[in-house]
Amino acid sequence: MTVFASSAPVRPARTTRVRRRLVGDLTGWGFAGPATFVVLGLSVFPALWALRISRQKWNGIAPPKPLGWTNYQLMASDPDLFSAVRHTVVLTALFVPLSLLLGLLIAIALNQPIRFAGFYRTCIFVPFVVSAAVTGILATFVFNPQFGIVNAGLRSVGVAPQQFLESPSQVLLVLVLVSLWGSVGFTVVVYLAALQDIPRELTEAALVDGANRRQVFRYVTVPQLRPVTVFTAVWQTITALQLFDIIYTTTRGGPLGASQTVVYYVYYQFRELQRYGYASAVSYGLFAVTMLITLGMVVYARRRGTEAF
Repeated sequence: MTVFASSAPVRPARTTRVRRRLVGDLTGWGFAGPATFVVLGLSVFPALWALRISRQKWNGIAPPKPLGWTNYQLMASDPDLFSAVRHTVVLTALFVPLSLLLGLLIAIALNQPIRFAGFYRTCIFVPFVVSAAVTGILATFVFNPQFGIVNAGLRSVGVAPQQFLESPSQVLLVLVLVSLWGSVGFTVVVYLAALQDIPRELTEAALVDGANRRQVFRYVTVPQLRPVTVFTAVWQTITALQLFDIIYTTTRGGPLGASQTVVYYVYYQFRELQRYGYASAVSYGLFAVTMLITLGMVVYARRRGTEAF
C-alpha cells in the first residue's frame, strides 16, 4: 500500500516541470524572436532574392528576362573579372600574413611590463574602430603624390617622390599598408588576450628545464596560440576578400583598373553598368569561394588537432 501511495504524485511534478520549461522557452523567444526575424529578414530574404536575380537579365527598370545559368557561364570568359580576381588574390596573400605577423609582434611587445602599456594598447586599437571610409579619405592625403606627408618625408631624405595610389605597380601595396593600419589592432587585441591566457607555469617550467627565450616562444608560446591564429587567419581572409570601403574612398578601382577587386567589380557592374543579374552572379561566386576557403582552413586546422571554432 505504501508503494502505490508514494508513486502517485509523480505525474503532477513532471507536468509542472514541463510547464515551467515551456514558459521559460516562450519567454526567451518573446525577447529574442523579434530580433531573430529582423536578422533573417535582412540576410536570408536578400540572399534568396539575389539568387533569383542572378538567373535573369535585369537593369532595374525594364522587365527581367530569364537567362537560366547564363550569367554564371559568362563569368568563365570575363577578362575583367579575372583581373579583379588576380588583384584580390594578391591583396589577400599580402594582407593576411602581414596582419598576423605584425599583430603577434606588437602583442608580444605590449605584453611586457612597460610603462604606459594601456596608452599604447589604446593607440593601436583606435584605427580599428575608426570607419574604413575615414581611413581611406585620410590615406588619400597621406599618400598624395604632390603634397602628401609620405612624399614630404621622402624628399627630406633625398628620395624621389612616388606616385603611390596613382601608380598601377604601387597601388596594391599602398592599399595593403592602409588596410593593415586600420585592422591590425584587431589581431593585436586577440593575440594579446591569448598571450595573457597562457599559464605561466608552462613558460617557467621550460625555462627551468634549460630552454632559452627563443625556444620557449617556438615550442611553448606558438603551439598555445595556434587556435587563435586559425581564427584570426579566417577572419582576416574574409576581411581581405570583402575589402571595399578603402578602395571606394581612395582609388575607385584605378588607376587603369589596377586596384579593382572582386567586391568593387560587383559594385561597378551593379551601380555603373546596371547589370543586376550578372553582379548578383559574381556575388554568389565570391560567396562560394569564401565559404570554401573558410571551410578548408577550419577542416585543416581540426585535422591538425587545433580546435579554433
